[in-house]
Amino acid sequence: MPLRVLVYVGLLYQDLIREKKVTSSGKLPPVLPLVLYNGDRRWDAPVEMGDLMEDIPGGLSRYRPQFTFLLVDEGAYRDDDLKLLRNLASALFRLENSRDPEHILEAVTLLLEWLAAPEQDSLRRAFTVWFNRVFFASRKDEPKPPELRELTEVRAMLAERVEEWKREGLEEGRKEGEANILLKFLELKFGELSLEDQKKVQSADSDTLLKWTGQILTADTLDEILTTKGSHLIIPTPYPGWEQKEGE
Repeated sequence: MPLRVLVYVGLLYQDLIREKKVTSSGKLPPVLPLVLYNGDRRWDAPVEMGDLMEDIPGGLSRYRPQFTFLLVDEGAYRDDDLKLLRNLASALFRLENSRDPEHILEAVTLLLEWLAAPEQDSLRRAFTVWFNRVFFASRKDEPKPPELRELTEVRAMLAERVEEWKREGLEEGRKEGEANILLKFLELKFGELSLEDQKKVQSADSDTLLKWTGQILTADTLDEILTTKGSHLIIPTPYPGWEQKEGE
């Protein structure tokens, strides 16, 4: 990245010289090279050009290119700190770093408060476009919503999504708890399970988990349980031809 940014700055200066866009004193204008990084991992690569080059003996190291850039690593900022900054960059960082649906909704609500004035209309549109083209498009496991035209529509849709995500999270948590309980029961009866069998239990749906749990007392082997498919419970009738009579 230091080399890439150095090339960019050099090309920019060449273009400014060619178009005679220099300062009144005939010098090149200063440039602040900025790298905005939003990856999941924290940045650990060099930011100084000299760190990419071998040491030069005999005092010649002073002639190595001296160049660095300003790194802004979004993920290095804590959400609590970003919340206090009250600016559009911090709002964008919070949105990109948010894993909690409620935090996303909170950030959008604050955005609407900051951009309420009529003169902020272009910024509201810009954030709305970002939601349509980046935020929602990046969530491949969810249906893409219709094109939203206003930031208020984004907030309303996110409020609905938050409730859906909460329900899905509760359901996923319940299923995970059922799988963990079944794993404990199976280990108590059959000993330690292989990694393959553990994954089979953890990936099973709720019906299958319920079916397998009901077979623990009667099954003689682990395979006897894990080879059966889950289904809805069927309550047998007491005797052939039995029908429930009124009042029973």
